[in-house]
Amino acid sequence: MSELTLTVMRLGFLAVLWLFVIVAVQVIRSDLFGTRVTQRGSRRGGEARPQARQQAAPAPRQQSGGGGRQRRGAPSKLVVSEGTLTGTTVALQGQTISLGRAHDSTIVLDDDYASSRHARIYPDRDGQWIVEDLGSTNGTYLDRTRLTTPTPVPLGAPIRIGKTVIELRK
Repeated sequence: MSELTLTVMRLGFLAVLWLFVIVAVQVIRSDLFGTRVTQRGSRRGGEARPQARQQAAPAPRQQSGGGGRQRRGAPSKLVVSEGTLTGTTVALQGQTISLGRAHDSTIVLDDDYASSRHARIYPDRDGQWIVEDLGSTNGTYLDRTRLTTPTPVPLGAPIRIGKTVIELRK
């Protein structure tokens, strides 16, 4: 074998070895630091006006049902307080919020104990927010009670799905 062929083979082997090292470092880095979390609200900057119209529509219904007090005390955001998505905030605009591992969920949970379609949180006609377990394997907990039926969520009550805790806040 010629000297040139041997040198090219050595350089090729060295390049493949470095590629392996770089990929291994990236995998270790993603395991240590996790995936990058983006706020859901910042992605939907172009949709702010239609959501504002949706929020304005239920306001008269809330006033007639319980007066101004209920509207002032109603939660305005959903906050992840524990888990890999800690700090993530979703504005409550009157839409259903889906929770799970599926990529089309409103809050995508990177949690081994979460099902792909784990739970949903939605408003009822009285302006209260309801949490419902969607037949998950490990269950959804409100405070320390496992949910079996759709249940109203009090302001600040922890909703636990695996290692993730979510709360409704003003």
